[in-house]
Amino acid sequence: MSVDVSTKVTPAHLSRTAYLYIRQSTLRQVMNNTESTVRQYALRQRAIALGWPVEQIVVIDTDQGHSGASALDREGFQRLVGEVGMGRAGIVLGLEVSRLARNSADWHRLLEICALSDTLILDEDGLYDPSDFNDRLLLGLKGTMSEAELHFITARLRGGLLSKARRGELRTILPVGLVYDPVGRVTLDPDTGVQRAVRYLFSTFSRTGSARATVQLFRDEGLLFPVRVSRGARKGELAWTALRHWRVLRTLHNPRYAGTFAYGQSRTRKTADGKITCEKLPRDKWTALIPEAHPGYISFSEFETNLQLLAANAAAHARDGASSPPREGPAILQGLAICGRCGNRMTVAYHQRHGIEVPGYRCMRKAIETGSPVCSSVPGVTIDAAIGELLLDAVTPLSLEVALKVQAELETRSDEADSIRHSHVVRARHQADLARRRYMSVDPDNRLVADSLEADWNDALRHLREAEAEYEKLSAGTGARLTEDQKERIRSLATNFPRLWSDPNISARERKRVARLLIEDVTIIKTDKIHLHVRFRGGKTTSLSVAIPPTGWQARQTNPDTLATLDRLLDTHTDAQAAEALNRAGHISGMAQAFTPSIVLHLRRRNGLSSHLERLRSNGLLTATEFAERLGVSMSTVKAWNRAGLLISYQANDKNTRLFAPPTPGDPRLVKKMGSSLAKRALTQP
Repeated sequence: MSVDVSTKVTPAHLSRTAYLYIRQSTLRQVMNNTESTVRQYALRQRAIALGWPVEQIVVIDTDQGHSGASALDREGFQRLVGEVGMGRAGIVLGLEVSRLARNSADWHRLLEICALSDTLILDEDGLYDPSDFNDRLLLGLKGTMSEAELHFITARLRGGLLSKARRGELRTILPVGLVYDPVGRVTLDPDTGVQRAVRYLFSTFSRTGSARATVQLFRDEGLLFPVRVSRGARKGELAWTALRHWRVLRTLHNPRYAGTFAYGQSRTRKTADGKITCEKLPRDKWTALIPEAHPGYISFSEFETNLQLLAANAAAHARDGASSPPREGPAILQGLAICGRCGNRMTVAYHQRHGIEVPGYRCMRKAIETGSPVCSSVPGVTIDAAIGELLLDAVTPLSLEVALKVQAELETRSDEADSIRHSHVVRARHQADLARRRYMSVDPDNRLVADSLEADWNDALRHLREAEAEYEKLSAGTGARLTEDQKERIRSLATNFPRLWSDPNISARERKRVARLLIEDVTIIKTDKIHLHVRFRGGKTTSLSVAIPPTGWQARQTNPDTLATLDRLLDTHTDAQAAEALNRAGHISGMAQAFTPSIVLHLRRRNGLSSHLERLRSNGLLTATEFAERLGVSMSTVKAWNRAGLLISYQANDKNTRLFAPPTPGDPRLVKKMGSSLAKRALTQP
């Protein structure tokens, strides 16, 4: 210390409050290391000896059991810093520097605030004035030593932990289905119900090859899965709950179920705002991986096979959370379609129709997670056709000319923004030059003024570097200007784009890339129609509706006009004659085939149409037998009269069955041929 204690404590200090900060790192230390607590509370006597009244001594002990590695979770330390910053503290008392902070940033921040507010610091070794250079230097050294001590303590503890992990002896939290026996060895859970549930999960996945199918099977069969309660009053107890997709994935990725000890699979880091992030590490960077370290539910080779299958499934079905890269397949909106019900990304499913690969869009997120039904499913043929027409309409000479004008306006705005950003750099450079000239013009012997001006110059240079870096960063992010040649190529795209889009040699992947250049995403809602809300890149939106395409059985239905034509033809045609007439008129069946007698027969029966024979019978025509009975003649006579053209007959079906018009009363030809009174009476009968 550079001066006596008596000269450091002034009436101004005594007029303010003395703050005694008390902390121990863990609750165990609070309970067992009571001597440290007594020593810290005893510092009140030091404050009284320096002249502070008892009523002006405030004890802050709310951080008992908190580590000094960070100030984020220490309310007492934050309160202390606030009181010092407000100028209410005359002195801060702590047993040693490590009680106040083991972090250099927190410690030096406290020193800086104490220096600005003229607050003293007292520990077991002495009294310090942070505004004094020598005291400040000593306090800084103590803070560095305290932080180094924390590092050594942590390194020793970490080293012992890693050593046990490399031998596979480190005791870690086990997943459900595995427990420690009384001697500390890992074994299968003695509860056979838990064992059966875990084994059934692995066998189901091995059979189905899908985590979603495993969830679905558990749901369909009403099965529950065991879990260990991790917090609360029931911590450590076994509970049974519905199986979730994430739990299946966690189980399949856990090498413990394969009897393998693994440690160091992830790495945690603390960000500037105090949040802890977890980063998954590749296998070659794990601390330990020891197969066959304990009993398991599957072998290590089965574990590896499961991971490969999960990786293949993940590659086949991209996550809904982000657009997947364009791949093979004709679906134009692959990776761009969003479900209008739940807002999740929709996946693509393909099926064959008449030998052609046809896409469909499905929202599978909730179905995969919970095994529930598919949220939404829409056919993709009409949607892709509508999007293709929309893109063709979007790329027109007028729209491209407007785009070029918008680009020109954006370039003008970019120039204005660039000019403003550049003015900041010029201003910062001027301030730096001014600070340099001030420093260079000062008398070198006047060190107090020279140090101050040098600090100002350093601050100005730092602001200049920040302004230049910000300018370069923002300037690099602005779009490049279009040359006249590029503008002409854009204008020519309006005439070339339709030809390129419809070119059969263009791959589906390239069409998807073109669509992604123009479209941000498409929200799909299926009601009585399929409603598409298209969001273009740049913010423009448009909406359109397309009809829901017919289902498979609806698509195979015969055209109503064709059925009406068939109904008219059956008045005068048999099935074979009607099929021939329909083919001549250019009609086709619902299966896109030419009509045959069997197809006509099927259509008649399915649609309730009367046959040609039934229609003739309904008009009163008689069969040959009925005609012979009516006239009292033989069948051969009727056939002979028909061959002679004396009777009116019609072909009733394709089996050459004929029906006859009833005889006309008083027909002289038949009377003459019959030549009997009996025939006359038959002709005159009703």
